[in-house]
Amino acid sequence: MAKMTINMISYTLKRTVDITVVLPTATIPESMGMSGNKDCLSYQGKPKFPVLYLFHGMGNNHAQWTGYTNVELFAEERSIAVVMISAENKSYVEVNGEDFYSFIEVELQDFITGTFPISNRPEDTYIAGLSMGGYGTLVHALRNPEKYAAAGAFSAAIELNPKALLGPITVEDGDVDMSKISAGVDPSIDPNSLADKLIAEGKPFPKMYIACGEDDFLFETNKKFKDKLVAAGVDVTWDSLPGYGHVWRFWNIEVEKFLDFIPRTDAYAGLKRQI
Repeated sequence: MAKMTINMISYTLKRTVDITVVLPTATIPESMGMSGNKDCLSYQGKPKFPVLYLFHGMGNNHAQWTGYTNVELFAEERSIAVVMISAENKSYVEVNGEDFYSFIEVELQDFITGTFPISNRPEDTYIAGLSMGGYGTLVHALRNPEKYAAAGAFSAAIELNPKALLGPITVEDGDVDMSKISAGVDPSIDPNSLADKLIAEGKPFPKMYIACGEDDFLFETNKKFKDKLVAAGVDVTWDSLPGYGHVWRFWNIEVEKFLDFIPRTDAYAGLKRQI
């Protein structure tokens, strides 16, 4: 596995952004001939890898997922690339003039698939995150359901309102829930509003994976959101574990489960490599 730390100049944000990219390469067992896989010795002509865009939580950065979990190991075993950015505390949306939403949806993905042997096919593209990153995951996945084959929200801060202190909300689209406007919630970055909109329009969701520890202060909010989707007939997998709060040990468990949950149609699907 190659793990690269990139300091990228963003034309969207007008400054640099730190990124960690985990990219499958030859493992030690493969390089020593212990796996019987000689294809690993060449990097030419290989199919492109699927990719998971993985979001951190409040107060974290691009390095925490690989620092506190085994996601690098899990990804290498399953031959999938993982991309993690430093989104600061901006919730992966546009806040105070910093448009992390557009950076992720346009510039970041164009950079990643244009620079590395990573697929740009929607069926090979997945998104997930924890806490604030779970909120960001839901916003991005539900606003762009055609771009992601699956979305994983772990202990998601579903009711996070990053624009609450930025003054009145102006919405040009008349088809919105005015009660949310009066409460200071922008429907374009509210997971509940976005889910309601997709349901009302009869549009398909990505395959949804929602998980929360039963001792987490966000448990009831996550369960309520899951129940709403289930009642609407959305394909949702729910996982809750007793004894876990808002902690990395839980997210370490869930990111591996999510990687085994995602629908894979790429050339590496179904393969489990030796590490």
